[in-house]
Amino acid sequence: MLAYIIRRILQMIPTLFGVMLLVFFLFSVVGGDPSLILGGKHLTEEVLNNIRSQLGLDKSLPEQFFIFVKQVLTLDFGTSWSTQQPVSSMIASRIGPSLTLTGSLLVVSLLVSIPLAAVVAYFRGGLTDRVVTIACTVAMSISALVYIVVGQYILAYELSWFPVRGWGDSLFTNLLVYVPLPLLMGLLVSIGPDIRFYRSFFIEEINNDYVRTARAKGLSEQKIMLKHVLRNAMIPVVTTVMMSLPFLMMGALILESFFGIPGMGNEVLLAVNKSDFPVIKAVTIYIAMATMVFNLLADLVYKLIDPRVQLK
Repeated sequence: MLAYIIRRILQMIPTLFGVMLLVFFLFSVVGGDPSLILGGKHLTEEVLNNIRSQLGLDKSLPEQFFIFVKQVLTLDFGTSWSTQQPVSSMIASRIGPSLTLTGSLLVVSLLVSIPLAAVVAYFRGGLTDRVVTIACTVAMSISALVYIVVGQYILAYELSWFPVRGWGDSLFTNLLVYVPLPLLMGLLVSIGPDIRFYRSFFIEEINNDYVRTARAKGLSEQKIMLKHVLRNAMIPVVTTVMMSLPFLMMGALILESFFGIPGMGNEVLLAVNKSDFPVIKAVTIYIAMATMVFNLLADLVYKLIDPRVQLK
């Protein structure tokens, strides 16, 4: 396994270099000149040249790419063009609230959707399956904005069970006071598609030959579901979860906007609107790195779940 991990890490190097080339090409060649946007309406040639010099855009493309590679290797992406703050400190201050919300939402969603999907799959074709499937379909057809607005009005404004919006400095306070309402709204939005998605995995495993063999040997349905079906169905579930983990740092834009959470979602949106390329580049590189790392972790988890998996 150690040799496999080392080999995969070495494979990440050319992959990351390809990502850097693509990002640099998109932002520096295709993206145009951001100094025209930053200069405003009354832009003179002297001001334009001054802005380009400050941003390093007056250098040749090979020099700019070398600077970008150095930034990636040191994880120091300079200062934000719009706020003049260090990009690393901006991301560090914003990623905490985003991970607090999205991480909590992911954990709660898994704890709720996987057991419900297993129950629905077990009673497939019956009344329980049909009722839950209809409820999930109805829930999926309602816009997330409806959940948020109605939830804020009834649960926060009318009943005063939660604050309408806000965020504090204490993680404990945020988890107990400010996270529950956006967490509940996010769960209502995601629970429908998650149950239907995971249900298909359980049904596929239930119809396999090894389940019929286990029944023929006299094993109870509970033992078959927990020991055999659940374990084999977890492989695609792990794949789905691992692929979503890198994007947790992006935050939940709609939830953060409506509930006043100072996370990465709002920061990325502002960076896109202001053509703040250093922030966008940093977030893109971080997500690419996290994707490669979590793909490696997913392969290792496969091996733990199913010993038949060969890491080659």
